Parts: sequence; C-alpha cells; structure tokens
Amino acid sequence: MYNVIHVKRVAVLGAGVMGAQIAGHLINAGVDTILFDLPAKEGPANGVVTKAIANLGKLSPSPMAIKGSEGRIVAANYDEHLALLADCDLIIEAIAERMDWKQDLYRKIAPHVSDKAILASNTSGLGINALSDVLPTALRSRFCGVHFFNPPRYMHLAELIPAQSTDPEVLAALETFLVTTMGKGVVIAKDTPNFIGNRIGVFAMLAAMHHTEQFGLGFDTVDGLTGPLIGRPKSATYRTADVVGLDTLAHVVKTMADTLPNDPWHSFFKTPTWLQQLVEKGALGQKAGAGLYTKRGKDIMVLDLKAADYRNSDNAIDPEVLAILKERDPVKKFAALRASSHPQAQFLWAVFRDTYHYSAYHLADIAATARDVDFALRWGYGWSLGPFETWQAAGWQTVADWIADDIRQGKSMANAPLPNWVFDGRNGVHSPSGSYNPTTQVDDARSTNPVYARQRFPDPLLGESFAKGTTLWENDGVRLWHDEGDDIGVISFKTKMHTVNDHVLNGIQEAIRVAESQLRGVVIWQASEPFSAGADLAGALGLLKDNNYDAFEAMVANFQRTSQAIKYASIPVVSAVRGLALGGGCEFQMHSARAVFALESYVGLVEAGVGLLPAGGGLKELALRASERAGANGDVLAELKTAFESVAMAKVSSSAPEAKSLHLARPDDVVVLNAFELLHVAKQQARALAESGYRPPLPARNIRVAGDVGIATFKMMLVNMLEGYFISKHDYDIAVRIATVLSGGNVDRNTVVDEEWLIRLERQHFVELAKTQKTQERIAHMLTNGKPLRN
Repeated sequence: MYNVIHVKRVAVLGAGVMGAQIAGHLINAGVDTILFDLPAKEGPANGVVTKAIANLGKLSPSPMAIKGSEGRIVAANYDEHLALLADCDLIIEAIAERMDWKQDLYRKIAPHVSDKAILASNTSGLGINALSDVLPTALRSRFCGVHFFNPPRYMHLAELIPAQSTDPEVLAALETFLVTTMGKGVVIAKDTPNFIGNRIGVFAMLAAMHHTEQFGLGFDTVDGLTGPLIGRPKSATYRTADVVGLDTLAHVVKTMADTLPNDPWHSFFKTPTWLQQLVEKGALGQKAGAGLYTKRGKDIMVLDLKAADYRNSDNAIDPEVLAILKERDPVKKFAALRASSHPQAQFLWAVFRDTYHYSAYHLADIAATARDVDFALRWGYGWSLGPFETWQAAGWQTVADWIADDIRQGKSMANAPLPNWVFDGRNGVHSPSGSYNPTTQVDDARSTNPVYARQRFPDPLLGESFAKGTTLWENDGVRLWHDEGDDIGVISFKTKMHTVNDHVLNGIQEAIRVAESQLRGVVIWQASEPFSAGADLAGALGLLKDNNYDAFEAMVANFQRTSQAIKYASIPVVSAVRGLALGGGCEFQMHSARAVFALESYVGLVEAGVGLLPAGGGLKELALRASERAGANGDVLAELKTAFESVAMAKVSSSAPEAKSLHLARPDDVVVLNAFELLHVAKQQARALAESGYRPPLPARNIRVAGDVGIATFKMMLVNMLEGYFISKHDYDIAVRIATVLSGGNVDRNTVVDEEWLIRLERQHFVELAKTQKTQERIAHMLTNGKPLRN
C-alpha cells in the first residue's frame, strides 16, 4: 500500500522558522502546501501564518527557488481550518520543542487526519515513541520522526526516525517522497536524543570547545584549524556557533545534559561560562550583530577571553601544523598530528580522537550502520568525510590503538572503553559489501528501497566506486560512454571546472556523430559540479596577446558550430545541469533538445563580466525565443527586455526555476530536486523524445527582430545608467553591442532574419570587443584574481 505515496497535499503544523521554510521547500518541489499555526490574538485570524509566509521572501539566502512563490502557501489556523487536514496525504508537525505542546496538538488534530495520511514530527531530538503515546492506535503505525536540517532548501540531510509502531512500508514510502520529491539524503536514525547528526555534530563542537581551553587557543585559530583544512565548512566551529545562534547552541547542549544523564561524556555537556555570559548579554551571534565574532567597519573582530574584548581576527596557524595538514596521505598526516608537540597539532588530534571515540561508543545506540553516521555528518554538517571515513582512511587499527592508549593514560574526555567490534581485525567500517551494522555485526549493503535505483552514481563513501560505463569514443576534452544494453549515451567533459576549449568543442561534435550512428539519444552530464564554468579564458587570451585574431575568430566559429551541432543532431541531445552553467555551458543547454536541471542550478550568460558578449549562439537563441513568444503580431522588443537586462548585467540565476524566468531555460525544461537523480531523469527524457519519433527543429529562417528601434530603446536605458555612474564607458559599449545582436542589428523594426544572420552578428561583435585593450584587461584580471574588473 505504501511502497509509493502519492502526495498531492501536505500540511505543515507550526509557522516558526523551520515550519515556514519546510512549507516553502515543499512549494519549491511543486507540492500543494497548507501552513498552520495558532490564530492571531489581534487582527485577521491567519495573521501569524501570513506574517511567516511574507518573511520567507525577506530571508537570505532565499528559501524559495523563485521570488514570490511563497505566496502559493495556503495559510490556515487550528481554530478554523482543521477540516482541511482530511485532504492531506502527509502532515508534518514542526512546532516548538515541547513534548506537552506537541502531544496536545496531536490530540487536537487526530480526529481530522485521513486514515491513509502519514503524520511526522520534525522534532530535533524529542523521543518519537514518547510522542506517539497519545495517538490513536490506528494512527501510530503511520507516525514517525522526520528531522529536516536548516535551511531545508539547501541542507541535503533529512533524518527519518521510526517509532516502535511505525509500519516499515510507511517509512519506505516517506523515504521515497523525501528523496525524489524533496531532494533529500535520508538516514535512518534510532529514537535517541538528538538522533545522529546533532548527537555527533554537537559533540564534536563541544570537544573542540573543551580542547580550545585546554591548549590555550583563540577562537579564530580554532576556526582556522577546523575549517577547510580538515574538510569542514569555512564556518568551522565558532563561526558556525555564531550562525546557528549562541542561544540555540546553549539550548541544544542543555538538552543533551538533560536527556543523556548516563552518557560517559555527560560531565562535558555543560554550557561554557563564556557562552552563558554572551547569551545573558544578548550577544547571540550573527542574528544579534555580535557573538564570538563581530564586525567593526570592514574588520572582522573575534572575542579575546583574556582581554574581555574583541580583537582583529587572524586565524594564525603555525607553519609546522599547516605543513602537516597539507600532507595528502591521511596515514602520514594523522601520525604526524599525534606525534607533534605543537599545541595546535595536539588540539586537532584530541578533537579527532574524541569524536572517533564517541562515534564508535554510541554507534549501536543511534544508527543502524556506520554509513548513516558518516552521511549524517556530511549532509547535515558539511563535512567532506564522516568521522568513520576519516578514521578508516588514517589506518583503522593503528588509530584505534592510539585512541585506546590515550584512554588508558586518561587523555580522552571519558574513560569509557572502545567497543570490542573496533578491534575484531577489521580494516574499517566500510567495505565493498557494505557498512558495519553493530547489531548484526555484519556489513550491510545500501538500501534496497527502489527509489535508489534512480541514482546511477549515488554519493560515494570512502573507497566506494561505481561502474563508469563503456567508452564509445573520447579525446582530451570529452568522453562518450554508455551502460551495456543502454541506447542512451552520455557525454562528459574532462577539463577542470568542465571549461570549454578546442578539445571539448571538437569532442562534442565528434561524439554526437558517433552517437548518431550507434545510439538513440545522448545526455551531456558531468560526474560532479559544475555543469560548465564556460570558455577556457586562458587559451583565448593567449591568442589575443599574440594578435592571432584569425585563430581567435576560428575558435568562436567552432564554438557556434558546436552549439548548432547540439541543436540539429538527428538524435535528441539532452543537457543535465547542476551547479554552475555559465557562458558556453549555458549556451550548450540552450541548444539542447531539452534541459534537465537540478534545483540548485546557477545559470547565466556572464561574458559581459570579462568584457565580451555571448557568442556561442546564446544571443541568437534569446532573439529567436523572443520572436516565438511574440508571435506574428506581438511586441518583440517587450519580450527582449528581461533577456537584455540579464545578459548585460551578467546575471546568474539563483535557481533553475529562476533561469526559466530569465528565459535562459524553457518552460518545458525539467527541474529535479535531487541532483543524484539528474542523470536518470535526463536519460528518461532523451528516451521519451526518441520514442516519440524525435526530429530536430527546422532551421529558423523567420526570426522577427526589434531592429533599430530595439537598439535605440536599450541605448536610452544605458545612457541613464552611464550618466548616473552605475556603469562604466566600457560597460556601456559592451551592452550596446549586446543590444545590437539581440535586436538583429541596424535593420528596420520587425525585419525577418535567419539564424545565420544572428550568428554572424554575434561573432562580429565578439571579435571586435576581444580586440579592445579594456576587454583584454578584464580577461587577464579574471584569470589572475577570479573576480571581474570594473574598468
């Protein structure tokens, strides 16, 4: 019954920070959503909810994939609208973390819940079994915990926590919905306080705080040590605390102290004195403008406990320790950390040791397998590797012996022994057969839930690899491959950041020719982000500096041929986009028979930022689409306005849906929420097109353009910006050329042109801009500094 759950409508109970954002992300996923809260004491009864919905449009980063879409959430209150629950397939409770409040609400809603609906609590750590005690027997089998991490749009992790009475089919169905519809990475947690992610993640922060004091380090030094250098986010430890909110952190720590009285590390579950003092002063972190860090003018200041004041932050890391952290062999790296007498190295070893110790000791309590722990920390806390992965990479048994030795010497935070399974001769917890399950004492393979068959390349664990398919053709730029028996091929780029050079251009053209003779369709897809960062600027600048303009123009012409080859291939070419799709990468997807986007796709024709204009057919496609939208008698110029502004300002979409609103993607292009399903969906789209008797589009010979009126209109806009010092003279010149190409050149308004006319215009203005000194300065500055130059 529940192997697949058809969720047409969802109710979210609680319009607080999490509830409102969960509702917003459901709207991102295209799910009809009702948001409930208490009736307002004054004004309209739905005032609490309508205010929360309005606030979604003000948050940064935006919880909404497209501006204004929060207005699609239906506002409701508990007094007037409980009858609406009868039509909901899923109800997510997300009110404050009070057991009594949640249970009171369950009693109130239970009579209105459909006999097929699933009820889930978004609690961050309350007992799921205890919560279910007040539910009617018939509803208990359809109740579980689902803990989204904040912010729900961007954090991949969702923890699923079954109660003892939860029907396994209900859990599997909800997992399917979370993975495909909401794009989540799901781990199954046991019903223990703080579940997996926060249990281990907060402990790691507490360990870092304890050892910060022990080794006399500054908060900024610890952040320098516990950030990207060890595979953690830039916010590291103390910046993360500021972002989360110091009051929130103190609350979580207190919850651990209250709910885990028998934990061997319980004495460390206490709020540090400095943290309590900051909370009492209202210095709660980023939301209050001050916490462990504050900003004075342009300077980032960090709290100095000895001086009881803020000082300039420097993240000073000793060169000796930095050299250790840059060692690529994790075995050598961890041996050096443990052997070093430097306080910074000792600090790092101590934090790693205690996190490993805690994770191993509690594995059987909190998770089914070690895989769940590692994924929870990767997806919920942004670690590049989970704790068991880093331990295994450093040499499992050697590190285990070091930990045991430190425990015997009283160096560890607790004297609890490591579990026996750690020393059973294993080389780690992850193997080709699966990940260690402490209950069964065997390695469990990945989930057999059919939803994961949609992930050809799931997020790999340490040492895990997946068949790369059979190569049909490749050169230095691209590889064309397919799975045995599959008639849909894949083109993947081999360049850094998947930039486009001559090898890629020639490779795409040849790969398409090979695919046309052997396959029914082909997908352009990359094994990792980005889709493509655009053209190889270094190669282009080299030609310009050598004054080799003929070769430069030939390169541009080859770029245009490649885009046209994609568009006019005899088989469907589908682009599967995630991450950045800039410049030429954007143009390739624009020329595809169809594009499939991950929600987090950042798409733009950004050439203006380096003093150029799009010349891979992007402007031509925008002009063509404007003509098609206008129809025979509409206003082409009006249809060009959005495209002109986005290209002239080098705007990048904040999501795939926004790319559609910028006309950089088509209305019928597909958006998927789970990036790991992108290749599957793209191949299905290519197969469906082939099955429907795909034919490439006919050459566009009747493109109606805005002409000289369009150029003049855009110039008027630009003159105002130039005179107001919003743009430079070179910005103006670039934008005028963009306007000229989009408008079809200096021809009469509504003149009909063909693709070749627009392609020649693109190439002409691109090459002329490239010859200017200011454009070459912009390209060189971007290559040197990674930032655009305003000149």
